[in-house]
Amino acid sequence: MNLHIHSNYSDGRQTITQIVKSAIKLELDYIAITDHFTNSWKAWVSTLNNYETISAYLEEISDCQKYLTKSNKQLSLLKGIEVDLGSSERFIRNYIQIDKFDLILFEYLENYESIAFIRNIIYYWKNKLTDFNKFPVLGLAHFDPSYFLTGNLEILMRFLKKNNIYFEFNSSYPLFYSRKNEFFFKKLKEYQIPVAIGCDSHRLSNLNDIEEPMEMIKYYNLEINFEILLNTLKFLELG
Repeated sequence: MNLHIHSNYSDGRQTITQIVKSAIKLELDYIAITDHFTNSWKAWVSTLNNYETISAYLEEISDCQKYLTKSNKQLSLLKGIEVDLGSSERFIRNYIQIDKFDLILFEYLENYESIAFIRNIIYYWKNKLTDFNKFPVLGLAHFDPSYFLTGNLEILMRFLKKNNIYFEFNSSYPLFYSRKNEFFFKKLKEYQIPVAIGCDSHRLSNLNDIEEPMEMIKYYNLEINFEILLNTLKFLELG
């Protein structure tokens, strides 16, 4: 799987269609297009920052999903978005229609205040839904555990567990799953926090950089955590 991919709707090089065709050739099982969403410091980057762009983005992914189904391809394609936590809460509420997405990535979770920020957003989204089966999968984009290793790690773990938020083994940020953070991964195992693989791909050349993340999942004995995430994705497919 690669659940963290950028297209030319933000700072990626390729179109969604080109990404999907390449993923088929690479025999990936799951991919997610997760273009940037922000009105924060990097809002100058091309992002999903208005209704028109978001609508076109989701429509193109939908077209590719229909193609995959019609062609009986094994690849599962998720509609995702990467939310910069530096964005204003009002901006997130106004533009993200939660029932339109399969996957939400939160980037730059760096302090306990951000946990409260995400909790408020999730609470708002859940109150907007009438069918909770349509609530998307949630994950942390290129999360750096070192921000929380010197504090109360239990607060973070309980938050992730309660909201079923996964940790991303991101091949573009190998330092974040290095052995210096081994205690963090012991806690992931203890709390059975889901784990996934994402490459933060901006070009086709690293669309399949999944070998090292998979090795580290095995190194930390997190195969069960990975299976939890896989079961969630399978349930999403059935829905």
